[in-house]
Amino acid sequence: MNTSIKKIFLAGDIGGTKTLLRLFEAGGGVLAERRYDSASFASLNQVVAAFLNDFPGTSLAAACFGVAGPVQGGRAKITNLPWQIDEASIAAEFHIPQVRLINDFQAVAYGIEALDSQDLATLQDGVPQEGGARAVIGAGTGLGECFMVWQGGYYAAFPSEGSHADFAPTDALQIELLHYLAARYGHVSYERLLSGPGLVNIFEFLRDSQGRQATAELQSAMKAGDPAAAISDCAMGGKDDLAVSALDLFARIYGAEAGNLALKVLARGGMYIAGGIAAQIMGKLKDGEFLRAFADKGRFAGLLEEIPVHVVLNPKVGLMGAARVAERIVL
Repeated sequence: MNTSIKKIFLAGDIGGTKTLLRLFEAGGGVLAERRYDSASFASLNQVVAAFLNDFPGTSLAAACFGVAGPVQGGRAKITNLPWQIDEASIAAEFHIPQVRLINDFQAVAYGIEALDSQDLATLQDGVPQEGGARAVIGAGTGLGECFMVWQGGYYAAFPSEGSHADFAPTDALQIELLHYLAARYGHVSYERLLSGPGLVNIFEFLRDSQGRQATAELQSAMKAGDPAAAISDCAMGGKDDLAVSALDLFARIYGAEAGNLALKVLARGGMYIAGGIAAQIMGKLKDGEFLRAFADKGRFAGLLEEIPVHVVLNPKVGLMGAARVAERIVL
């Protein structure tokens, strides 16, 4: 009789808006999963405590958390949340032998290999190169970027804070946008544009610089809830011309920066568009504006047209990636 007990692991996807936690057995069997409002807690330790209180006596072999911010020396600060996260603190408080913090987009990258075909929507087939480098970009609460290199039988993911690099406008309208946001922020990064707040920035720029007004319906929706979601919903439904213009410009800038990243790492293995916004604006990503901006790189346009481009549809891809890393820790 096989009396071996499967090891149990903890995985987390930690963002400025939400925290997802998963308890699972070796091999991927999910025991429990919860979603928490990140802003309702003072620290990740508090969230983990609330989660594990429902499973007293559970012994964990390892844990991995994908966190929205840079990780250095086993510590991280969430970019859009006042949390300081420390591997050693979590390990000591919850008696976990090994704890690993990785960048949230590293987690997304590791999760890509766990996706099924229905979890991806292809924008451009391209000419995929086996073992070629991959790149991941995704707009949500903020903007994430990373790249992947084939090493030792699987893709290893490497973090990046490229979303905070200087925004490079590509036409006269975008130059005006840069000046508008520079007066507001000083430094203008791609995250100031390619994120939920970034879409609002673009909308306000078009409103203020062109003297345009949103419909009463959109203005009401923006005040009542998430303004970025209201803008994208009205744009996708064709209910507001100003919202449509804002989302058009957002998509062009998104495509341009995705192309920048693909060029920098020569992502012949594929470019993956993740983050919470992409799946909500699939119609816009498919209308050609995104891909035209993606490939608009002068002499290297042909190379960009050969790179496969996929949209990640599974919102739990980061959690899936953190789970894969948690298991690898003890191998």
